[in-house]
Parts: sequence; structure tokens; C-alpha cells
Amino acid sequence: MIDDLPPLREVIRRHDLRAKKQFGQNFLLDLNLTARIARAAGDLSAADILEIGPGPGGLTRGLLAEGARHVLAIEKDPRCLPALAEIARAWPGRLQVIGGDALAVDPLAHLTPPIRVVANLPYNIGTELLIRWMTPPDWPPFWESLTLMFQREVAERIVAQPGSKAYGRLALMVQWRAEARIVLTLPPEAFTPPPKVASAVVHITRRAEPRFPADAGVLARLVAAGFNQRRKMLRAALRGQHPRIEALLADAGIPPTARAEEIELERWCRLARAVVAAGPA
Repeated sequence: MIDDLPPLREVIRRHDLRAKKQFGQNFLLDLNLTARIARAAGDLSAADILEIGPGPGGLTRGLLAEGARHVLAIEKDPRCLPALAEIARAWPGRLQVIGGDALAVDPLAHLTPPIRVVANLPYNIGTELLIRWMTPPDWPPFWESLTLMFQREVAERIVAQPGSKAYGRLALMVQWRAEARIVLTLPPEAFTPPPKVASAVVHITRRAEPRFPADAGVLARLVAAGFNQRRKMLRAALRGQHPRIEALLADAGIPPTARAEEIELERWCRLARAVVAAGPA
């Protein structure tokens, strides 16, 4: 159990786990904080947990101590595997560790639904993983919820509302299919070594269906075009999306002179439906 394991600082010293920039590592060693992150994911006793980048295992300990049915931890840094093996021995049968790149490993062969993802994501792959999890070929996805650590700037982009500087493609992608909220913020000094920015934990719960009907590919294409030129009026930014784009904007209740950051999710979805209905004219 958790009381039988050595302090994380001793684990890092014994296994020479100095954080490496190539792995995007910033270790969270305060077990009170890792327990709070685990609790933010909800009741874990009836779920399998996917953890990416456990490092020396601070959050892994928290997940198991909070009663996770089974934890699959994927760790790219081979130096961390002996430390994680010690945790596996303390909780027999409840922790499986896979050494490898989370972007290349298929976790579903090792997990039984319901599945929750809880991770202090390496900063260098965090956004890419989130986009993968939010854009599967079929919805709903394999996961019920995501409880993830990001740089605070990224977390704020996920929960941003129209009209704010942080509002953009990431907010629309997540909020179309899920509920998202920031549940914890952490200063740089909470980590070893301290990153240059603050961090935040975002809890994302999937919806059974997207909030508003729309073709996922068309919606993604329109939003990308709009925010790639966010200073332009939408009639200009979306000019290449359809020859009748001004009329379709009007049909969706969007002034052609509006800019992408002013338009809420419902009207983006309305525009996507109008583009599909208009065909390739």
C-alpha cells in the first residue's frame, strides 16, 4: 500500500530520475496534490484507468490509493520502469505498466470499460493526445472522462467562451462533444523541476451525442479556416469554403462581417449544416 512505499524524492534519487526535457517531464511529488487529481476524476472503483507518462508514479499511487479498479500506465522513459514496478508490487494485480510511446501504443487491448483517462500529460504531447481522444472515427469514444494536466494556457483554451482571446478551435472541438471545466490550478513550484508556466487540471466528461448536429469533418474545416485567419471577417476567412459563403453565413444567423472568435458553437454547427445542405454548388 501507499504507506509501504518510499518517498518520491528518494525514488528519484535512487533511480537517478532527473527530469529530461526530451520527455517533457516535470514531476509532481506532493502526494496530497496527486490524491486531489485522482479524486477529481470521480469514483474510480468501477473503472479502468489509463495513465500516460506516470514518471516516478506519484499520480499512479494516488489513483490506486483512491480505489482504481485497474490502472494501465504507459511510460516512454525506461528509467522510470523499475520505480513503477515497485508500485505494482505494492498493489498486486491492479497496475500494469507498458514501456513505450503513448502515441504508438493501443491501450484498448489492456483495458475493460468503463475507462477513464487520468494523467499529468507530458507537455510536448498533451494537446496532440487530447485532439486524438476528441476526434475518434466514431462517437462516443472509448473513454467516459478525461482528467488531464496541461499548461494553464492550454487549459484556458479548452474551456474558453466566445469573445475571449483564448477562444478558438480547441474550445469548439472539446465543447461540441463534451463538458469541460478546470478543477485545479498548480503553480510552477509544485513541480520538480519547476516549469516556466502554471499548470491546470481539466476534467472533461463525454456527451452521448454532440451538443448540436453537424458533420464533424465540415465543422472542423470551417472552424480551422475561420480561426487560421481570426483577424479577418468571416466572409473573407471562409471564402474558399463555398462559393455562396456569404449567403450561407446569413442563413446560419452569422453576420458576414463577424470574426471567428465572436461566434458561439451553436452557430458554427448551423453553418456546417448549411454548407452540407447547399452542396458543392
